[in-house]
Amino acid sequence: MTELLALIVEDDEDLRASVAMLVEREGFLTRQADSLAAARREIEEQAPDVVLLDLVLPDGEGLELLSDEELARDTEFVVMTGHVAVESAVAALRKGALDYLSKPVDRARLKTVLMNVARTRGLRRDVSSLRDELRGLGRFGEMVGRSAPMQQVYDLISRVAPTQSSVFVTGESGTGKELVAQTVHNLSKRRDHPFVALNCGAVSASLIESELFGHEKGSFTGADSRRQGYFEVANGGTLFLDEITEMPIELQVKLLRALEAGEVVRLGATTPVDVDVRVVSASNRDPAEAIEEGKLREDLFYRLNVFPIALPPLRERGPDVLQLGEHFLNQINAREGSAKRMTEEAQRRLSELPWPGNVRELKNMIERVAILADDEIGAELFSDAPTHEPSAGPALEVGRTIADVERNLILATLDDLDGDKKKAAEVLGISLKTLYNRLNLYEAEGI
Repeated sequence: MTELLALIVEDDEDLRASVAMLVEREGFLTRQADSLAAARREIEEQAPDVVLLDLVLPDGEGLELLSDEELARDTEFVVMTGHVAVESAVAALRKGALDYLSKPVDRARLKTVLMNVARTRGLRRDVSSLRDELRGLGRFGEMVGRSAPMQQVYDLISRVAPTQSSVFVTGESGTGKELVAQTVHNLSKRRDHPFVALNCGAVSASLIESELFGHEKGSFTGADSRRQGYFEVANGGTLFLDEITEMPIELQVKLLRALEAGEVVRLGATTPVDVDVRVVSASNRDPAEAIEEGKLREDLFYRLNVFPIALPPLRERGPDVLQLGEHFLNQINAREGSAKRMTEEAQRRLSELPWPGNVRELKNMIERVAILADDEIGAELFSDAPTHEPSAGPALEVGRTIADVERNLILATLDDLDGDKKKAAEVLGISLKTLYNRLNLYEAEGI
């Protein structure tokens, strides 16, 4: 192991010396501090690679160091506490701690944590290099955009990706929440293992438990063979749970148990299966409202929301609209072997539109106008783009097909309900799965 520097911050002199000895056996150089003030002086003098930090110190709480962005910028933190509780561990992880240890410190556990520190330090250097290199180009992994709101998102991703912490992504429909999850995975130490995505709103309540946890042959009608669930398929990698607020509330209890125990039990089985999965969740709804409405368990939300990332809507991303439009057009040209381009008027029109459907709507629109245009894409092709102006409802025009009327009604209802698909399905009197099937069809048609 490369020789790294560790700072042990602990007011108990005997325990501090004991931890320092264990850390040195793992190849680290060590320094010691018995208070917050002493720790600040040590970090300011030379930033250590890792700080092993007691949560309760004579002159304050250890978490104060984690809250100091200047001190915490170039250092990993592992908290130590004799008052083991989920709340204290989660609070530390939310502040940016890499991991936590309970006192008395177990040597095997400490060794695992320090090995993780060494790997994380190397990965952070790689991510930081990527971020600095691509920042000026407006790219971060597969994500596109150079606006200030997106730079903040990139910073958050680069901070959390090398850790094992759960991530909760919020944002309007079409803002790219799955792409954030994929980027977190690609920049993590799990990148060589599977990335698996499940849309919790697109699977019927009767099947989602089997999809998540798997089933044994004969466990229910139609279970003709044993099947691994998403947790097992994603073992070692990342599981993305989109629209988590649409998961049946009774299943959320089992999900929480699986996350806390690190194991799942297939339907029809009695023996648990160990799984090592990092979970990234997402919702286009306000989680607080979902909790209040009884759609999301509060304890599950706290378990998933260790590190929140909020995606800005496209209308708040300024120059990213044009950059994304050009990006999607370049992809189409590469795929189709064409060389189509937008006129200056078209670029200006693209930047002026509010894009209520966000990046997904923009992508579909670019594909549609690319099909309609010969070589040059003019502003007139964007004339039917939505302006998000309030209306009394979808117009019923004589001569329109029933499919057209149905599509307009579905999209207008979704717009009125701010993208709440479950509520829209209830209002329309159709099943949630039917709604998703219609939306997938519209997306395939470029609508």
